[in-house]
Amino acid sequence: MNIEEVKNNIRDVIDFPIKGIVFKDLTTAFKNADCMKFFENEMYNLYKDKGITKIIGIESRGFIMAPILGNKLNIGFVPIRKKGKLPAETIEVSYTKEYGIDTIQLHKDALNENDVVLLHDDLLATGGTMKAACELVRKFGVKKIYVNFLVELDFLKGREVFDSDIQIDSLIHY
Repeated sequence: MNIEEVKNNIRDVIDFPIKGIVFKDLTTAFKNADCMKFFENEMYNLYKDKGITKIIGIESRGFIMAPILGNKLNIGFVPIRKKGKLPAETIEVSYTKEYGIDTIQLHKDALNENDVVLLHDDLLATGGTMKAACELVRKFGVKKIYVNFLVELDFLKGREVFDSDIQIDSLIHY
């Protein structure tokens, strides 16, 4: 399996979630075991020597690959959830999206200053949610933050919103 074969497994959905958007639907790649193995192996090779101690998946599609990679790296998985979804005491960040304001949260005991963190989500578009996730993780004083996406929509220039000290990797570019 190579990148072009994986791209052939990603479906375009026209006018979703609103008219004028071409949504990159990765569920068609996720149902293909060869694509999943490709994602797992490529991500593992990127991060196996980085000293990462926790992987964080962004709700909800970040929950698919993050635990798989966490298992392969032998590290813990931590979910970033939308407000009100975590049961214990949390830390939160609010941010502006295209359709209003959203808030994401982490449990207060999820990370500490000794952690090296990999934040993962399926797709980088404008970068707003992941930028907020980075701000949230910084509140814990972690040693280093890495950011990973399966797909990046280069024409939206989402990586430009991140601080220069954050390494951003995407496996597939459109």
